[in-house]
Amino acid sequence: MTEDFLDTAGIHTLAIRAGINRTAEGEHSEAIFATSSYVFNSAEEAAARFAGNEPGNVYSRYTNPTVNTFQERIAAMEGGEAAVATASGMAAILSTCMALLKAGDHVVCSRSVFGTTTVLFSKYLQKFGVKVSTVSLTALNEWQAAITPDTQLMFCETPSNPLCHVADIAGLAAIAKANNCLFAVDNCFCTPALQKPLSLGADIVIHSATKYLDGQGRCLGGAVVGSQQLMDEVLGFIRTCGPSMSPFNAWVFSKGLETLGLRMKVHSSNAQALAEYLNTHAKVETTYYAGLPGHPGHALAAKQQSAFGGVLSFEVKGDQAACWRFINATQLMSLTANLGDAKTTIVHPATTTHGRLSDEDKAAAGIKANLIRIAVGLEDIEDLLADLERGFAAI
Repeated sequence: MTEDFLDTAGIHTLAIRAGINRTAEGEHSEAIFATSSYVFNSAEEAAARFAGNEPGNVYSRYTNPTVNTFQERIAAMEGGEAAVATASGMAAILSTCMALLKAGDHVVCSRSVFGTTTVLFSKYLQKFGVKVSTVSLTALNEWQAAITPDTQLMFCETPSNPLCHVADIAGLAAIAKANNCLFAVDNCFCTPALQKPLSLGADIVIHSATKYLDGQGRCLGGAVVGSQQLMDEVLGFIRTCGPSMSPFNAWVFSKGLETLGLRMKVHSSNAQALAEYLNTHAKVETTYYAGLPGHPGHALAAKQQSAFGGVLSFEVKGDQAACWRFINATQLMSLTANLGDAKTTIVHPATTTHGRLSDEDKAAAGIKANLIRIAVGLEDIEDLLADLERGFAAI
């Protein structure tokens, strides 16, 4: 944040005002600094900037005013000291791990995470000597039992993708602190508009900015938020290895943040209506949405979230072929794996977002062949309900 009066501002004000650093032109909308490098006034100034002895821009791989605006804004909204922007959400997770872990370290990760996150931990990080254990998101005793003397990081997403399981953030944070390890939470589904993991004891918050922070499916990006000390380490990795966010994308995300709170209210209310409809439908076996009183994580989600978010999933009474017929019969919803868009999206997780997992890993994560995920958008609820009926008519 750049102004003292924002220290006590609400999240909607922060979403609009935090991180603004106007140039001498006095622009009202944030400027896009489309430059790869910066000119120094002297050799002495250049040396001081490169050494970090003087503040200022050096090279847009790791210092850019437009990216700084986004970083300051998301940090303020999450209640963190600093943020680091990355090229994608997966780059945010990778950068965090590469900056804070080394060969021989151990990670405890929830089984209920995005499929690509599972692959990153189970395949690529282990190539570099990082050991990984997976546990149930909701079983605190499993997390505690998995801790070893080498454990340096606990990682989860909550609500989870795609089954909307809910983690006890404060409970997991207590386990992490008692065992002197870091705790990172992927807050993609809720965003700071609905949930603030840092305030519940987490050390790090991770975002795929591609999703709700943008809100219209335009750009790829990610963010890591936490203490200045931890973010300095992550920025060091970005500076050296280069998974950086572009200035244009940062500008898009900053503008997206301005309406985040308003959009999340509608995403949540639309999803609630669809979940209640699906929960009583004769052709649905199970509906997964924490806003339903019968969901096992309902009470916990109501405690640590201000609303239940825009993503739900459900199992149809049928097989994979029935799911595909359902999806193919819809006309309004977009068949795409992205979420967090103004447009409602629909997908079959077992063959897309979690398609790279083994059958064993899918079963462990609860990803069945008859599961459909919907990321509910901002359309009129009557039109969304009508589109679901088109799908049910096909099975």
